Amino acid sequence: MSLFANKPAVGQPLPELDIKLVDGTSLTVGTPSDKYTLLVVYRGKHCPRCKRYLNKLESMLPDWQAAGMRVISLSADTQERAAADVEEFGWTFPVGYDLSEEDMRRLGLYITEPLSPDEAPRRFAEPGIFCLRPDGAIQIVCLSNGPAARPDLEELLDGMNFNIKNDRPTRGTVE
Repeated sequence: MSLFANKPAVGQPLPELDIKLVDGTSLTVGTPSDKYTLLVVYRGKHCPRCKRYLNKLESMLPDWQAAGMRVISLSADTQERAAADVEEFGWTFPVGYDLSEEDMRRLGLYITEPLSPDEAPRRFAEPGIFCLRPDGAIQIVCLSNGPAARPDLEELLDGMNFNIKNDRPTRGTVE
């Protein structure tokens, strides 16, 4: 099997994913919604780059919301670890936890074995960004095998504003 066999199919619905949220509620992505969605998969509590990225996302949250997008983050962390970050950093967007390895694979994410139990208690997903259309289809996807390679949030927002305003089709669908 090719290493690229599980690449997400842009223009197609994201695999339906039920996300447990730190606040005790849940939500589903990959199904129709009344808004565009930005789903940010992050490595977890152990990652300082993830925290900087999510802190920047928090500072830009009003701009994402003004664009008509809901923002969600998700990791494989336990509820306790994810809740500790929410409390420490004051993130107000929904923060999901307990992303399973099966769902990581369904999303095409890279999966990492922790270097030690001090890094993370179990395997975790490397960063992934999914911009979803209201019908649940993937408009933009960016997958990384490490924390240093992620899209610039200002550029991504600018691009999504353009896509939404001009009802641009999904690009990169030809294989």
